Amino acid sequence: MRVEEIWRYPVKSLGGERLTSADVDRFGIIGDRLWGIADLSTGLVLTARREPELLMANAQLVDGRPIISLADGTELNDDEALSTWLGRPVELRSAVNAIGTFENPMDVENESDWMQWDSADGTFHDLGSKISLVSLDSLGVHDHRRFRINLILDGGGEDDLVGAVRVGTAELTIREPIERCIMVTRAQPGLPRDLDVLKQVIRERDNLMGVGAVISVNGTISTGDFVTTM
Repeated sequence: MRVEEIWRYPVKSLGGERLTSADVDRFGIIGDRLWGIADLSTGLVLTARREPELLMANAQLVDGRPIISLADGTELNDDEALSTWLGRPVELRSAVNAIGTFENPMDVENESDWMQWDSADGTFHDLGSKISLVSLDSLGVHDHRRFRINLILDGGGEDDLVGAVRVGTAELTIREPIERCIMVTRAQPGLPRDLDVLKQVIRERDNLMGVGAVISVNGTISTGDFVTTM
């Protein structure tokens, strides 16, 4: 397998940016999920599970700070603009030296029975894994944007990866398959709301899409790099 595409998502649940290469450290791709939009009334870091509108915005890192824009090109340059857009008081919050609390509905059909959990220090990733991989074979007809994967690989076979792998000059340790949630059904620019996406992943893949890993040796990953077991 080789790296077909690299994606970084600077702000949690917002669209991201495609890269040709990326430096990685113990937090994953540098700048990935480094920021989140916090609801000031609850203290929670918002995700598209609770606030689907987040998927309608995109973020790119410029000089270490995220530039957030809507599909029509409107830039949301400060917390006031973000609050007006979402209709609630929010602030853009860095994950540096911070822990985020997220929500997920246990009852997907009715979007009820919400549970909470905390991120690790220094990143707003959902899981202990810091970088994600999925193959084109596994994605099939599904648009990769629904799954917010970092590394998209040609061919197939990521589900069989175990232990240490090398990608570019970095070394990764595969930790776990990634269980999916209601977020993959949400609408976003160019993609309609589609509950069948999650139902199909549950039915055909036991609700798993992609694998998560941690970085064991820092390095650089570029498109075209092979994924090799060690």
